Amino acid sequence: MKILKFIWVAILLIGAATYAQDKVVFVVQPYLQNASPTEMTIMWETSMGEESVVEYGTSPKLGKKATGVANDINFTKARIHEVNITGLKRFTEYFYRVKTGKLLSDIYQFKTPPFASDHESFNLLAMSDMQIDHQNPDKFNEIVNKGIVPFLKSEYGNEVPDDLALVLVPGDLVENGAKYEQWQNDFFKPAKNLFSEVPVYPVLGNHERNSNFYFKYFSLPKNGTPAYAEHWWYKDYGNTRIIGLNSNEGYRDSREQFAWLKSLLEETAKNEDIDFVFAQLHHPHKSELWIPGEEESSGKVVKMLEEFTTETGKPSLHFFGHTHGYSRGQSKDHKHLWVNVATAGGAIDNWGEFEGRDYDEFSVTQDEYGFVMVEVDGDKTNPKFTIIRISRGNENVFRENEQTDEITIYANEHKPNIPIAVSPNEVIEFTGGMLKAEPFESTFENAYHAASHWQISTTDDFTNLVLDSWKQSENWYYLENRQKGDDLTDEPTRRLQPNTSYFWRVRYRDQHLNWSDWSTIQSFKTNN
Repeated sequence: MKILKFIWVAILLIGAATYAQDKVVFVVQPYLQNASPTEMTIMWETSMGEESVVEYGTSPKLGKKATGVANDINFTKARIHEVNITGLKRFTEYFYRVKTGKLLSDIYQFKTPPFASDHESFNLLAMSDMQIDHQNPDKFNEIVNKGIVPFLKSEYGNEVPDDLALVLVPGDLVENGAKYEQWQNDFFKPAKNLFSEVPVYPVLGNHERNSNFYFKYFSLPKNGTPAYAEHWWYKDYGNTRIIGLNSNEGYRDSREQFAWLKSLLEETAKNEDIDFVFAQLHHPHKSELWIPGEEESSGKVVKMLEEFTTETGKPSLHFFGHTHGYSRGQSKDHKHLWVNVATAGGAIDNWGEFEGRDYDEFSVTQDEYGFVMVEVDGDKTNPKFTIIRISRGNENVFRENEQTDEITIYANEHKPNIPIAVSPNEVIEFTGGMLKAEPFESTFENAYHAASHWQISTTDDFTNLVLDSWKQSENWYYLENRQKGDDLTDEPTRRLQPNTSYFWRVRYRDQHLNWSDWSTIQSFKTNN
């Protein structure tokens, strides 16, 4: 009897194990991709099962159904599902759930984008380098569920899809893109509450290793070079064009990528509905915390965006990561922002840990965790966007969603008044003197003095510069504001040639990156 009872129990256990193995469960909960005013792509992963169904509607009662496809992901029974819903209404909230066999998800929400001509306002989020740090393995989970989600609720107070339109991730989503489990455990699982209701748009970082898993998990716009589908692409949301680029080895110097970007920017210049261009790529052109992470090819992208902005008047920016800390800079001669949106989980590149450099372009650099919010105002008469850094601090100083930086950029130009050059205008010591100008003035409300640009030349056309100095109102480097106390209305000349005639001028910039015209040219002569 005991033997029969043992056999019967063993049979039950084997049967239960077999049933558990055959039971369909979620490997990755539903997440949103590639939204448009009339379409939404929904993806999820299950342990098995070919059925790919999304039930949706404008209320929790749902009522409509769309079907899609299921694809192999790692040579097992696991399937990744993709359903593209069409025929949706622009800028409208929908409810949805996904179904594979008897497996049903919770009901989630999403909101379709507006048309560019709608001039609607919206918010987007940018963060990067959330690859797992084994010393702090739960950091990305903290960033999302104790940082981003509570911030949205406290700052805007609505449902997530109403407060956030899309998420940008400029690379390094996982520590090793070739490791299948990392995608589930380290990227999708911690961000479930975000990605289930807001579309996510990543680009490849070096840690993705160009893995096939990346291309299976994401359904990005296929409007780049056909032979390089999803390596580079663009997506329009309202009045903003978002460009995804691949800055990794083997692609960063691709003639095809640069030719595509050139063509896209030429088309964007003619598109009257686009006010702003936001690009994202993984590697920095310059990095104050980690010089070895810089890539020359990223500088080519920056130059193209700068020239586009100056030629069209449409402000631009590039988001990047790779260096694990936040930096915000701006081009000297162009209304173009440089924004490092790291780190959302990867180990911080602390001050002094690696070789760094204080670059003129950067106003703020912080060795801290955090994320960046962008508030885009679609006002037809005066569109603008605001960059806001939300910090979670570091190992030494914890910050509970503390705003540590902000800048607003207007599409329209609001030039400050032309500065009045005061002195010198006669003779100075050749060993050096001081250039002086009147205080900053602007007719634009609440504008303040954010930068000065001084030039000295031996010719009045300024083709032979002996001084070209650009100073900003703040320069946070290594925990110190190196511009503290500088009102930007004077500048030392440094040592000059004796008994020589010089010409000088100055221009002022406000905090929105608007330059004044140059001052009236002044001249002076050095003594013997």
